[in-house]
Amino acid sequence: MGLKENVEYVLKDKDGNVKPLFQPNKLFIWLLKKGIVSPTSLVPGLFGHYADKMVVSNLITTVGVAGIAARINGSGSPAAYTYIALGTGTTAAADADTQLVNEVTTSGGARANSSVSVVTTDTAGDTAQLQNTFNFTSGGTFAITESGVLNAASTGTLLARQVFSAINVVSGDSLQVTWKIDVDTA
Repeated sequence: MGLKENVEYVLKDKDGNVKPLFQPNKLFIWLLKKGIVSPTSLVPGLFGHYADKMVVSNLITTVGVAGIAARINGSGSPAAYTYIALGTGTTAAADADTQLVNEVTTSGGARANSSVSVVTTDTAGDTAQLQNTFNFTSGGTFAITESGVLNAASTGTLLARQVFSAINVVSGDSLQVTWKIDVDTA
């Protein structure tokens, strides 16, 4: 069995207009994982392009894999992974991650219990989907560069984490985050 993970980000201003996001290419992602560039090293044309949404693959952590195995047979009974968190950390995602590097906790960007569903990607019901829209309020100016899925409102176990090109949000913006974890047969 394999897991494909994709996360989609859509940023809108206070009037509901879509704000362009930098869609990184494979070169940028590889350089980011190696620590050669930072999430703010955006060079359109060389590292990607601007689009209405950004879609990025993520990393299932070691503790996340253990949590999935335990949920399958009820061993240890970890809570369901229903929380999406955002952060401003720029350290590359790693298997050993247990939390975000610098989680946002204020101004509408705090960890949220998301809407969850099972959707179809390849075969009926093969994808777990989590979705939340973060509405940034006064003082909510951040360069969002990391996101994760956890199983608790605070602390909890980190199922997955990713680091990506900066999404600059200001008060009045909304950021819709959709995580899809597609379970495939080998």
